[in-house]
Amino acid sequence: MRRTLALLRAPVVIRAAKDLTEAPRAAANTGIHSQWVQMRRLILIVGLCTVLLIGTGIARGEIKGDGSLFVSFNGGFAPRILPRDRDVPVTVNLDVSVKTADGSRPPQLRTITIAVNRYGRLSTEGLPTCSAAQLESTDSQAARERCPGSLVGHGKFKADVEFPNRAPFPVEGQMLAFNGRSHGQPAILLHVHGSNPVEATLVLTFTIRHPRQGKFGTVLFTRIPRIASDLGYVTDVSLIFGRTYLFKGEQRSFLSARCAAPAGFPGALFSFTKASFLFANGKRLTPTLVRDCVVR
Repeated sequence: MRRTLALLRAPVVIRAAKDLTEAPRAAANTGIHSQWVQMRRLILIVGLCTVLLIGTGIARGEIKGDGSLFVSFNGGFAPRILPRDRDVPVTVNLDVSVKTADGSRPPQLRTITIAVNRYGRLSTEGLPTCSAAQLESTDSQAARERCPGSLVGHGKFKADVEFPNRAPFPVEGQMLAFNGRSHGQPAILLHVHGSNPVEATLVLTFTIRHPRQGKFGTVLFTRIPRIASDLGYVTDVSLIFGRTYLFKGEQRSFLSARCAAPAGFPGALFSFTKASFLFANGKRLTPTLVRDCVVR
């Protein structure tokens, strides 16, 4: 009885996975073992609830700015409940807004870099490719028709277009992401098309690289053509990436992920993605999104 009271009064310490899956060696009798099992279950339940509650608070975007220029960066992935030991298909959504404090025109955006956590995987093996030449001077429907098997994402954008001696006017359009190649290496071709009130098409090439070290295992990079930024500026972008396909009789996914929580823990909190926006005035804004996952 005294041993039981001592065990219940002792501080609860969350140990490594092996300690959570085995009863203490000192727990020789059945009653103490049963109490340990119940305590272990309680710890796991509390841990899971903590991850879920934290998740509701961190599923927000980040706003980076220097007092006059601001970038709002938001996004996430689905599903949020993932295996611990294997990759499964996921979709990723990203939202970006560029604003100034006084509502004036922001400086021209020169480069965009998006880095994704190492436990998120981007794979293009066996996925058909499309070329920039096939997408140039096409609207969204024609782009889909020319490269139907290469589509890996879609979205919308808002921009302000400027002409000499005229005030900026808003433009909205569609964005399509295709699997492509750039200088022989994998790339994402972003087809940007606006039709109201003027019709225009722009194709941005995002190069893909996979650093061997660091928390981010996939990095996308693009340069904004000068002629495009001189015509106006984008204010809002919303994109969704995701695609499953068959290759050699096996189900593949353009994007996949796992919940890399330590053994014995119900979930993990991690840096999901980090972006870098470089503007023509030399300012660079680098927001980072922190997200969580739950082990299924």
